Amino acid sequence: MSIIIIGAGEVGYHLAYRLSQEKKDVVVIDRDLDKIRRVQSTLDVQAIHGSGGSISLLRQAGISEAGMIIAVTNSDEVNMISCLVAGVQDRVPIKIARVRDPEYSYLFPLFDKEHLDIDFVINPDHEVVEMILKLMEVPGAVEVVDFAEGQLRMVGIPLSPESPLVGKTLAEIREMHPQSNILIVAIQKGDRVFIPKGHNVLAANDLIFSVMPLKKTREALKIFGNNYTAIKRVMILGGGLIGLQLAKNLEEKGIQVKIIEPNEARCMEIAEKCQKAIVLRGDATYQDILLEENVSEMDVFIAVTEDDEDNVMISLLAKKMGTRRVMTLINKVAYSRLVHSIGIDVVISPRLAAVNKILQFIRRGKVLSVSSLPEENAEAFEVIALETSDLVGRPLREIKFPKEAIIGALVRGAEVIIPDGSTVIQPGDRVMIFALTTAIPEVEKALMVKLEYW
Repeated sequence: MSIIIIGAGEVGYHLAYRLSQEKKDVVVIDRDLDKIRRVQSTLDVQAIHGSGGSISLLRQAGISEAGMIIAVTNSDEVNMISCLVAGVQDRVPIKIARVRDPEYSYLFPLFDKEHLDIDFVINPDHEVVEMILKLMEVPGAVEVVDFAEGQLRMVGIPLSPESPLVGKTLAEIREMHPQSNILIVAIQKGDRVFIPKGHNVLAANDLIFSVMPLKKTREALKIFGNNYTAIKRVMILGGGLIGLQLAKNLEEKGIQVKIIEPNEARCMEIAEKCQKAIVLRGDATYQDILLEENVSEMDVFIAVTEDDEDNVMISLLAKKMGTRRVMTLINKVAYSRLVHSIGIDVVISPRLAAVNKILQFIRRGKVLSVSSLPEENAEAFEVIALETSDLVGRPLREIKFPKEAIIGALVRGAEVIIPDGSTVIQPGDRVMIFALTTAIPEVEKALMVKLEYW
């Protein structure tokens, strides 16, 4: 069955890219001819120029054979109507729509079976706020993902030159911390990500991805030599949907917030909706406002305007002026890898947040959650082990599994298990798997029968 993607913008294009890499049958529809030409010239998918709300165009795209339709244009209304038209035209098993306007969240019955019949509504802005809040729970981390309803956590932390783990092999680290219940599932050195072995040596600036029980997070930070203190003061650049929601959430956590927004009317609206945040009207491209508001005293500076260039340049300025840590929202994928190299601590991608949520539906079967790494060269996902699985009842050392994938953790009831070769998976266990993107088709094939993936 094919997957029809309506919208070839940042989300649609890169979702199509990911799926084409995994040999999925994908059709992309967009009204912008330039975007369609980009898809045709760079991706191994079918691309059709036109409106995703057109019945004749949906027929041309093979709507009757489609297993899923994903509407991710820049218009909430177009996305909803496209799903509605697809449902009227044919019985598409799964319909997903991107909807940004928070007012629609108050009309949740609009999406149920009796109305638009949309299976899943994704709001990238909401996902971005949740992503930032999780990152702030683990100061110093560039990636934080929770699994098993918060019992299990995966953290990505750059290894500082002062870390006691620099120069140590993974085998030596296990000997140093035998009871830590923490597993390093991947290492990123430059652009290369790999599943490590006991003989691999950690070096300064390596990006370490570790899995641990949630309650072990603080211990993991100490092991890695992370001495970051709790966050108390935050400055936000941009008072849009993301900036406002982020400010309100940080207020609730008792964090002092300053938010900079150039539009006077929007400043008034933010001031009415926030209880304690200091709302500043001004243009942060001029460093005077940053100096006047003591940006050097901020624990975190977060740039979330609609302009990627402003976000990057002002974040770098805040960093130069003394802000301890900067987070920058980037919509254009081409910028993501570059900004890491020029001094931005954390890159926030609405596109990646949306793609992660959508992949949860595309990974068929008992898949509970999916998370791609920022560079999109690896993926962590959570599945349920079934009684019929060959993974059940045997030590992990006896199970054949792709070399570029690893079983990172199990959750059994209230117990979190970091496995070793003697660990035996039981029916009903929630299994967290970490795999390089190149290995995902092989992992899916291996799990197709064993975990009823398909």
